Amino acid sequence: MSVVSEFRALKKAPGGSGRKGRVQSRDGRAAAVFLAPWVLGLVVITAGPMLMSLYLSFTDYNLLSNANFTGLENIQRMLDDERLVKSLTVTMVYVFVSTPIQLAVALGLAVVLDRGLRGLAFYRSIFYLPSLLGSSVAVAILWKRVFGVDGLFNQFLSLFGIDGPGWISSPSTALSTLILLHVWTFGAPMVIFLAGLRQIPREFYEAASVDGASKKQQFRSITLPMLSPIIFFNLVLGIIGAFQSFTQAFIVSDGRGGPSDSTLFFTLYLYQQGFQNFNMGYASALAWLLLVIIAVFTAINFWASKYWVFYDN
Repeated sequence: MSVVSEFRALKKAPGGSGRKGRVQSRDGRAAAVFLAPWVLGLVVITAGPMLMSLYLSFTDYNLLSNANFTGLENIQRMLDDERLVKSLTVTMVYVFVSTPIQLAVALGLAVVLDRGLRGLAFYRSIFYLPSLLGSSVAVAILWKRVFGVDGLFNQFLSLFGIDGPGWISSPSTALSTLILLHVWTFGAPMVIFLAGLRQIPREFYEAASVDGASKKQQFRSITLPMLSPIIFFNLVLGIIGAFQSFTQAFIVSDGRGGPSDSTLFFTLYLYQQGFQNFNMGYASALAWLLLVIIAVFTAINFWASKYWVFYDN
């Protein structure tokens, strides 16, 4: 028998490489079947619309007629758009004020809850609840009622003889109410911080106590460095989520951007251009601008993280 005949007989034998190849082939087909819905969703729901919006960002398109290619005209329009500058200013203030305060509140409560508080599961659920409801329409409507001229907050102030203003209708305070609403939804980062605190070895604190370190010194020298990867994670997600905030500003301002555009978030301005003014081409360009802004700030966060994030190897 030749070498070729022996190899063919070995492939046909039970348990041979031929059977193994058929099994691998069946596994590969099964994997392809299970992956097909995800790939289809990626192409149809994500990649396809993204590529279409990239094309529309170079066109003049109003949803009612064919798209007219205009090149870089939308970019030039951005440079001359004063309301775009206003929306970017409002969004930057919202992001870089609300996010650090929210993380600070979340970390503070996580430290308190980590001290063996009785009924921890109950308190953890209560504090997490606003994160589930914070971006909903119902909570935005409730917030509008609370801080209106005759809202619950002003009724509370009236008990002390204080005549409160219309917090939402005043340009000087409207954005602050939305910042407060964002801070209120601290539950998700708090739970993540709490999980991180549980991973810090207690021996570190015991050794620091023996050396005479105070609680503040332990927090500064042990807790913060050990939690720095968690802080970084929450910071990146918090900034990205804050840039994408829309529902609160839309509901509170009835889709107009508040008094004197004081709550004109970038996402709300994008919505106005696309679905109120039917400037879908310009709105697509704004959407890609938002993507670039988020990508830039995320890259800055990753670059800066090597100077303050400590990874315990």
